Amino acid sequence: MSRYPKIDLGGALVAITGAARGIGLATAKEFVAAGARVALGDLDDALAKEAAAGLGAQASGHRLDVTDKESYAAFLAAAEEHHGRPIDVLVNNAGVMPNGPFLDQADRIDRLTMDVNVYGVIHGMRLALPAMIERGQGHVVNVASLAGKFPIKGLAVYNASKYAVVGLTAATRLELEGTGVSITAVLPSAVMTELSSGIDYGVLPAVEPDDIAAAVVKSVRSRRAEVAVPSYVGLAANGAPLVPEGVMRRFRHLVHDDAAITRVDDSVRKAYLNRIENQ
Repeated sequence: MSRYPKIDLGGALVAITGAARGIGLATAKEFVAAGARVALGDLDDALAKEAAAGLGAQASGHRLDVTDKESYAAFLAAAEEHHGRPIDVLVNNAGVMPNGPFLDQADRIDRLTMDVNVYGVIHGMRLALPAMIERGQGHVVNVASLAGKFPIKGLAVYNASKYAVVGLTAATRLELEGTGVSITAVLPSAVMTELSSGIDYGVLPAVEPDDIAAAVVKSVRSRRAEVAVPSYVGLAANGAPLVPEGVMRRFRHLVHDDAAITRVDDSVRKAYLNRIENQ
């Protein structure tokens, strides 16, 4: 028997960040299909509203800057006011992934990465969790990455941000023991979205946004601590620290683990990098 009260998705309210495109939008569609009401938050207000309109009356679109705690609070309040009920599930999905050699990356990009990927998650949890704890029921999903357990050349600060999310999720899950509120970290491999556009990961496994969306929705039922997508890559990432460094170095060379530096279509990648810098 689960130690967490069941959340019936029929009529439940789910708030999703970074929901106007990619994993966030796919997740919103999956929750709507399960009968939930969904609030889509995104820095691109117009796109969030357009995406919500395409999902029907169960969805609403709102402007959200996850780096600004007041903006996040306003998003959650607007979601509850629009749908007339408290938030049952929060999905911290918003994220950015700049790439390039660590020593070449600008300080402003480092700050952007940490502000969105780490503080965005912290803000959401600190704002949503108290009410969930008071009700004795709720679920938070933090979309991290397998990069939060397995370092990749060319993604050093992104790696750091996702390691932080994995640790944050694990520690707060322990603190919330007995409250009826659960927290899950979803760890995708490379996802075929704009986030990874222009990077050729070669033989490294890639997944679709729908795969991540299905895992997020499933976590509301399973309430597992971590969910890797695909699952076998999660097992490999957990086992990697046990492999001798020399052996792992040879393996990394064979699979071209420097793809985020050496296998990049700059003309394609530039469009994404410009967007995240100039929103």
